[in-house]
Amino acid sequence: MARLKKEVQVFIVRSLAQFNTPQETANLVQEEFQLQITRQKCEAYDPTKRSGQDLSEELKTEFEATRKDFLDAPQNIPIANLSVRLQRLENQYIKHGKNRVAAQSLLKQAAEDMGGKYTNKTELTGASGGPLQTEASTYVTATKEQVRQAMDELESKY
Repeated sequence: MARLKKEVQVFIVRSLAQFNTPQETANLVQEEFQLQITRQKCEAYDPTKRSGQDLSEELKTEFEATRKDFLDAPQNIPIANLSVRLQRLENQYIKHGKNRVAAQSLLKQAAEDMGGKYTNKTELTGASGGPLQTEASTYVTATKEQVRQAMDELESKY
C-alpha cells in the first residue's frame, strides 16, 4: 500500500485521538478521502498501541494535543448539553406522541433531566435544609499508666 498523504495521516491521528476505533476511522477515511485502508493501517497511527510506537514525533504531538482538547471540552459534544438533549426528546415526543408508552418514557426522561437526576452534583445540608452544624471535638491524650488506672477502675465497678 502506498504511503498516505500528510493530510490523511493527520485525519487518522485526530480520529483515533477522539477514541474512534480503527475500523470507524477506516470508514471515515473512506467517506472523506475515498481511500480504502485497513484498520491495521489505521492502528499504526495510534501511539498508545504497540503498532503505533514508531509514529513520528509530530504525529504523536498532534495525537496528544487532540486527545487533550477532546477530553477537556465535553461541551463540544452536542448530547452533553441539556438544551440539545431536551430538544431531541421533544422531537421524539412529537414523532411518537401517539404511542402512550413511548410518550410516557420520553416525558419521564425529560423530567429526570430537568430535575438533575443525571448530574454528579451532591448538595449536603443540615436539618430543614439549613447549613451543616459542626461539633467541636475534644481530644484527650493519656499516658499508658492513666489508661491502665481508668481500666482498673471500670473493671472494679463492673
